[in-house]
Amino acid sequence: MTSATTMITALEPVHRERLMRLAREVSFDAGTRLFEEGRPADRLWIVRSGTVALDLHVPGRRPAVIETLGHGELVGWSWHFPPYTWHLGAEAMSPVRAWEFDAEAVCTTCAEDAEFGRAIAVWVGGVVAQRLHASRIRLLDLYAPFGSGGLA
Repeated sequence: MTSATTMITALEPVHRERLMRLAREVSFDAGTRLFEEGRPADRLWIVRSGTVALDLHVPGRRPAVIETLGHGELVGWSWHFPPYTWHLGAEAMSPVRAWEFDAEAVCTTCAEDAEFGRAIAVWVGGVVAQRLHASRIRLLDLYAPFGSGGLA
């Protein structure tokens, strides 16, 4: 997916390089849970390959998939905002390769370098805004009498 919210497009090269110094490569088998709703948010990932489903706990049912993320997309933003707990769950839908970041290390680096911290905050805020907008459109498609109301 090419989006203004991917790390490549959202961060200047100097900030990407600084962030990537904190990265480690990880992989997840299909079906692996990355995190659960309500648990401490202490990591974040950028998908290199594969797909990750963000889901919401529904009592008595399987989790409801809210969004599917792929190449270049940020998985997890809850580490950036109090109360620092996951708002959703996440599961690898296929084999996933990703860069993983320790949230505390990222936050420490942000605190040490205000320009870097602002770039990360603007990026993460953009991700949150884009996902809220996408959720709004999906809800309108499901529940509004005439769909999302987009112009034809």
